Amino acid sequence: MSGNRRMGRVALLGVALLQFALAQTVGNDAVVKMVKGGLTDDLIVGMINSQQTSFALSADDLIALKTNGVSDKVVSAMMAKKNGAPVVAAVPAAVPVAAASPVREIGVYYQNGGQWTDVDPEVVSFKSGGVMKSVASYGIVKGDMNGHLNGPHSNLQLKTPVELMIYSPEGVAATEYQLLLLHESGKSREFRTVTGGVFHSSGGASRDAVAFEAKKIAPRTFTLNLSALKTGEYGLLPPSSGDATGSTGRLGKLYTFHVIE
Repeated sequence: MSGNRRMGRVALLGVALLQFALAQTVGNDAVVKMVKGGLTDDLIVGMINSQQTSFALSADDLIALKTNGVSDKVVSAMMAKKNGAPVVAAVPAAVPVAAASPVREIGVYYQNGGQWTDVDPEVVSFKSGGVMKSVASYGIVKGDMNGHLNGPHSNLQLKTPVELMIYSPEGVAATEYQLLLLHESGKSREFRTVTGGVFHSSGGASRDAVAFEAKKIAPRTFTLNLSALKTGEYGLLPPSSGDATGSTGRLGKLYTFHVIE
């Protein structure tokens, strides 16, 4: 007899035994038949708990059940049911579900009275080789660049500790963002950066990069606790990988805020 035919007969036998058990009071013989038919312990325990039963559980009966392959789990359920305390069949552990992001649009948010509120971005222009380049229109060019924003201050003023949240594009981590210290220059603000990141000390502008730690709270969602920021102008620059062509203007955006004491 082939394996498939044998498995089919076992399945039919299991159904028949289940129908038989439903039609009458479940006793020792019915339990043994269900075990011989290949039914799982959980299914047999569920049957014991849900049907009328009449079990004989003397020492000889217990030995007979064990000899016929009845497990300790099923025997315990039989004894509990006979004593009026049904045992619930084991329920598989629930698969953890990833937390949902509290926002749905890509951007940066700040904590405002228990609610996440948008940080409005400002358009950044970059100067390279003495020529101003608007990232929103032309994209970032490689090399030494000075970021320039109009106005001496951001419209958003935040008190410490500052708590931000990033909802990033698909496949972009929070570590790809740059937190920058901005320097006032007359009626504007400036910082130095390059396509791949903020200058290292050899470039003379490492002071513009501010280290931060991000905590992932949901897919594409990260919180930043910036409790150590001093008073001043700051901006969060999205990565160039988020929009390599600059067609949406995102590369020309800087999410700015002013920290006050």
